[in-house]
Amino acid sequence: MHLRVDRRDEIAAGVVALDLRHPDGRDLAGWTPGAHVDLTLKSGLVRQFSLCGDPGDRTLWRIAVRRADEGRGGSRHVHDHLAENDHVEVSAPRNHFPLRPAARYLFIAGGIGITPILPMVVETAGSGAGWQLHYAGRDTASMPFREQLSAYGENVRLYPEDTHGLMDLDSLLGSAAPDVLVYCCGPDSLLRAVQERRPDVYAERFAPVESDRLVPDQEFDVELEISRRTLRVPAGRSILDVLEEAGVDVLSSCREGTCGTCETTVLAGVVDHRDSLLTEEERAANDTMFVCVSRAAGGRLVLDL
Repeated sequence: MHLRVDRRDEIAAGVVALDLRHPDGRDLAGWTPGAHVDLTLKSGLVRQFSLCGDPGDRTLWRIAVRRADEGRGGSRHVHDHLAENDHVEVSAPRNHFPLRPAARYLFIAGGIGITPILPMVVETAGSGAGWQLHYAGRDTASMPFREQLSAYGENVRLYPEDTHGLMDLDSLLGSAAPDVLVYCCGPDSLLRAVQERRPDVYAERFAPVESDRLVPDQEFDVELEISRRTLRVPAGRSILDVLEEAGVDVLSSCREGTCGTCETTVLAGVVDHRDSLLTEEERAANDTMFVCVSRAAGGRLVLDL
């Protein structure tokens, strides 16, 4: 759908917020904490942004975008070209980072990684569950939503690096009981550090996990159950590439296994998962895959396409 942009500039240094509304004032679809939407920008770029507003407010979807001059161009386009009252194509919300039920939570955010965490904090604070948020940034001015979070008092601790240094993750995670669910979003260095200390952390990444894979790709067959077709996927090409070349309609966006747009149901065969989204339990279930990066672990896969 095409939504109207209400632009809220500089909610933190280098960060703009956009409130996306239906042009006719109609309510938008509901969403849950951890959800994101895809923006299709005029330059042809498709980028994912976490929803960081109030899930109970159906009048708007709010996103916040930090300018990354070293990035691939999506954030620069938002900052430089999306103006007040512009219209932008936006997907329906999808959630691959859901807030699971628990009695206690530990939230860890770094920089713009606060965006999916913020609605989780709001929901958890209203649920009666125990929780803490530890939020790091380069400096106070660069940390969006710090004023909103100040209302939660001692449940929230800020770590502006220029004045407070880095989080003591050994102490923070070492003291967290096994039944505390840990959620983390931020730069890859923070996510890797947290996962080293707490492998069961629920994490959302802005970039794919670096792989140390040494085994070369092998070719394999993909059977399409609905289309009644079999396609050969060569070494060095993705399933998504082959599907698109054959005219099979599959939604896709990031093409690096981080956004979840191309998720496809697996009916038979074993998947070589290479995404940055699924948990180990979800991978073991072997009933879904992301065709932009994952492959067959054998000679054949059957997909619900």
